[in-house]
Amino acid sequence: MAGYNVAIVGVTGMVGQAFIRILLERKFPVKGWKLLASSRSADKKININGRDYPIEEARPESFEGIDFAFFSAGGDISQQLAPEAVQRGAVVVDNSSAFRMDPGVPLVVPEVNADAVSRHKGIIANPNCSTIQMVVVLQPLHLAAGLKRVVVATYQSVSGAGKEAVDEMAAQSSAVLSKKEVVKEFIPYKGAARHHQIAFNMVPHIDVFEEDDYTKEEMKMIRETRKIMGLPDLPVTATTVRVPVFNGHSEAVNVELKAPLSPQEAREILAKAPGIIVKDNPLEFLYPMPVDTEDKDEVFVGRLRYDRSVPYGLNLWIVADNIRKGAATNSIQIAELLI
Repeated sequence: MAGYNVAIVGVTGMVGQAFIRILLERKFPVKGWKLLASSRSADKKININGRDYPIEEARPESFEGIDFAFFSAGGDISQQLAPEAVQRGAVVVDNSSAFRMDPGVPLVVPEVNADAVSRHKGIIANPNCSTIQMVVVLQPLHLAAGLKRVVVATYQSVSGAGKEAVDEMAAQSSAVLSKKEVVKEFIPYKGAARHHQIAFNMVPHIDVFEEDDYTKEEMKMIRETRKIMGLPDLPVTATTVRVPVFNGHSEAVNVELKAPLSPQEAREILAKAPGIIVKDNPLEFLYPMPVDTEDKDEVFVGRLRYDRSVPYGLNLWIVADNIRKGAATNSIQIAELLI
């Protein structure tokens, strides 16, 4: 059988599970599966197409004979094991932030900079989920009128914080409605000095704080957008917020352009661009919402309108499934470019 031996690192997580589903959906030519996780999950099994595959503890020797290794187990695991996988002949597509800003590692969104994969040296980085959906929309606008400045506020779902956070929000919601004690352990992130309720609440804090009181998530969006689009001096600013939505990230994006572009022209350009669905008819109450994007690979955009406060400004509303296009699907699209 022709095909590729594929390893999934972090297979028990939400993105790891999505890797399996999407590889099958897209008919990626998988010859053999290697399912890897921590020692806690070793000896469990996952059924793929009617066959049970064992989950093994991820070790350097796990990558012998592997062609593609999809990593979604956190930056520490990627830093430890991705070089080991490359040394054994695998191409690694890494979903953590471990290598994203390494100048020798391509950071790829296929709709934006597919050519960058040709420069890989064994590792290709998958960008942050919020960055991916934004640059898919920004790129066609930049090609048409040039980007001068980008301002984004995100409304990020709890699935972005992992399955434990999703389960916690469900439990918190039930507790609030039942007037019981609310347990808080995973928002803004596991291990934080203080935790907040996410059910019926919003938390303007994702990941740790860095310079100038920006969070790491906000700085990811700024730095990664510049790298992916090849615009190192592009002014970008971000505010990232966790909201009580199970799945699907939303973004309010304001762009200042270098040349005039009407909302209708922007709609037409985006409707023709790869990976985008324009849903924008205010008179009929049509605009993208997280429930519309669940289990879909496209990026949805709507609420296009002028920003009259600057000469060439537009406002947009961008929504995508953060587990699929924001993580697993984009990673698999990267591998598809190589085959």
